[in-house]
Amino acid sequence: MNKLNSMIAIAFLAVTFTACKKDAEEPIVVVPPSDGSTLTLNGIVGAEAGSAAGNSVYVDFSADKQTAVERDSWDLGFYSGADFKVILNSTNGASALVINKTDLNTVTTADFDPNALKVGQGQGNFTIVDDGREANILNKTAIAAISATDAENKVYIINRKGGAATVLANDELYKIRVIRKGTTGYTLQYAKVTETTFKTLDVTKNADANFQFTSLVKGTAVTVEPAKASWDIVWTYSMYWTATFPYAFSDLVFINSLGGTSAAAVAVTDTKTYTSFSEADIASATFSTSRDLIGAGWRSTQPATGANAKIFYIIKDASGNYYKLKFVSMGAGDAGTRGKPVIEYKLIKKG
Repeated sequence: MNKLNSMIAIAFLAVTFTACKKDAEEPIVVVPPSDGSTLTLNGIVGAEAGSAAGNSVYVDFSADKQTAVERDSWDLGFYSGADFKVILNSTNGASALVINKTDLNTVTTADFDPNALKVGQGQGNFTIVDDGREANILNKTAIAAISATDAENKVYIINRKGGAATVLANDELYKIRVIRKGTTGYTLQYAKVTETTFKTLDVTKNADANFQFTSLVKGTAVTVEPAKASWDIVWTYSMYWTATFPYAFSDLVFINSLGGTSAAAVAVTDTKTYTSFSEADIASATFSTSRDLIGAGWRSTQPATGANAKIFYIIKDASGNYYKLKFVSMGAGDAGTRGKPVIEYKLIKKG
């Protein structure tokens, strides 16, 4: 019996060794970046007009992937980098007012004028929104950087859905306060303005993401952006600006500058076109990490809304891949569909 047991044990060890050796010898499969493709971005949620498309659409060129996220699905984004900063949902036209109090339970409708939350259509100012004129979304946020000293973190009133000079009813406005939770995250205190007690939600930083997102309505963390290494541009409706005041509109395109993406705009000429632009031309392009390098410049509104045929873009992703990008159609001016723009991109240099 002992001899039989020994033989079984030896056989088991041999199989285990062979399996381990096989696993060790299996090659790591590296998926090459896409050579390029044509995508129709899915900006429409239901029956809404394309000028108010309900989705933000994130695009990863190297994976030929788009990710559509409902704009109304989140309210606050908590930065995962070294700084402690919180962004509003600009894609929902959100605005915020600071209240000189630190006790959420004592804040009532008597502490503010709801009209001061109006933004867009000539109303409001850049102190109550995240300033869309900035190259980095973190440069001027409506919510001050979260201090390590709890007493310095004030209460804010949040109009979570605006942008067209509108303010939600008092019982739909939220009051929030954010404090640090050690060195790795945040604690969100929140309640509706009309409520007398608040709830809390802990948010932990995630090195794989630009932000961690929360929904005040759901009282939970929610998934919005893909991992920061998994998107290059986002097409969306957003609070932005026009002339000298905040203004919200659709068809804005931002690059993933926090995730390492940069971009360059290239004007079409007789000798330089999207088709002819190649790796040899990259050196002549001027790259920028400004998140709104593309902005609204990719489209034209005259004589009818459509893609701007006089410009295209070069995108350098975080892995060092270079893609040329053009917008093919987006509205009546080019037989496109508002809210479902068509883009074309091509790999011109592998990272």
